[in-house]
Amino acid sequence: MSTISSLFVTRLYHAPLSEHGPVIDPDEMENSCLAIAEDDEAGQNWSYDNNFPGYTSYASLSDLPWRFPIFADLVTSLDLHVAAFAQDLQFDLDGRKLVLEDLWINILPEGGFHAAHIHPHSVISGTTYVSMPEGASALKLEDPRHAMMMAAPPRIKDAREEMQSFVYIKPSVGDVLLWESWLRHEVVMNTAQDDRISVSFNYKWD
Repeated sequence: MSTISSLFVTRLYHAPLSEHGPVIDPDEMENSCLAIAEDDEAGQNWSYDNNFPGYTSYASLSDLPWRFPIFADLVTSLDLHVAAFAQDLQFDLDGRKLVLEDLWINILPEGGFHAAHIHPHSVISGTTYVSMPEGASALKLEDPRHAMMMAAPPRIKDAREEMQSFVYIKPSVGDVLLWESWLRHEVVMNTAQDDRISVSFNYKWD
């Protein structure tokens, strides 16, 4: 009798941020992100110089949890989510921990996008969603085998989700998504008139 198995599974963690850790007010988080972006001239300049279509604090502010209590609460929550995901992934951490490496704000106005990329040197990456107006762009995830498929035909349009070459996830405000850092992902163009605001992060094995 023949059998078909699924091997080398790619896991995606999707949960409400409030499921672990302190309760974080989404309006306060949104106001904090906007205030930081308005004051962060270095981040504004970096975004402009590097053709980032919007604002990111990635290259300008490395100490958000130290500067702002709401981001310290966010890290407390994220630590618990990442620990739960690491357990699901069945990592053997050898007595060490996954710890926060980077945490940054992203603000994408109408027409803004973030091209496909990975996060080298990290273990788990993710995003929590602060503002997702109607029409805000989804997160696009790419099958990690895609570059090795060579002469393979395309998938049928209604292929099962786990068989598709690209999967689009539309999170809600207050959601957190986690994935292994080698997974290529992108933010497709924001078609909403209002800003799409998120906070992204990396965890390393320390």
